[in-house]
Amino acid sequence: MGLRAQVRTPDGWAVGHAVVTLTDRTGAQVVRADADADGAVTSDVPLAPGPYTVIVTAIGHAPAAATAFVTSSGVADAGTVVLTRQGGIELPPPGGWNIDPAHSSVATVAQHLGISSVRGRFAEFGGRVEIASAPEHSRVDAVIDAASIDTGNAVRDKHLRSPDFLDTERYPEITYHSTGVSRSGPDRWTVRGDLSLHGVVRKVALDLTYLGTGPDPWGGERAAFRATTELRRADFAMNYNQVVRAGMSAIGTTLRVEIDIQAVREVDPADAVAS
Repeated sequence: MGLRAQVRTPDGWAVGHAVVTLTDRTGAQVVRADADADGAVTSDVPLAPGPYTVIVTAIGHAPAAATAFVTSSGVADAGTVVLTRQGGIELPPPGGWNIDPAHSSVATVAQHLGISSVRGRFAEFGGRVEIASAPEHSRVDAVIDAASIDTGNAVRDKHLRSPDFLDTERYPEITYHSTGVSRSGPDRWTVRGDLSLHGVVRKVALDLTYLGTGPDPWGGERAAFRATTELRRADFAMNYNQVVRAGMSAIGTTLRVEIDIQAVREVDPADAVAS
């Protein structure tokens, strides 16, 4: 019996300081409960059958509301409620934002033997995001050191750097230059651009989620983004594979790319002098 809910951010982190309020159809408060460290909310207050409104608030986040229907079981299950950072709907203030590699990651996931996944990451990369007054005119430029690939296995990493895959001696850099940005949801954007990989340039779209902006401990301002896309290895002339049995390939034909970015706002020289 009672209220059940999970409170998360768009990228899946628990919001442990959230407060959940349940009101009945008259607007009267029936339950008020705090989320625990894992973002879970539970209450054993008996509930009469019928519709209820679930209101979730947390400092630094935009409030969210959902509807829960209580059946004869007496349980209001609100499922997972997603809270976005306050101001997370609009993009960061216009200007230049430099990617912070120490607090960012560029990872890949490939299927192995058709039953599991192998994850890798690039240790060396950098870039810059230019937020325009008209968000659709914003730009991102990034460069990755191809030889910095790390899957946790030295033999495999050496093979990935070879001509069978990245051929890092001939193509030491992977670059991405955006050509357009369009809104695809309240806090989601599609970034279109040119990806240069293994000597081949292809149009690639990133599914981007803006996670919010806030101050950092060093007096700066940071914006956070998460982006994903899928690439076909054949599109970039990486056709190596090994058939292990019954026509099954050892390595999947597609790669999932997962990018988590923190970008630091550039300081206007005039502001620096004034301070």
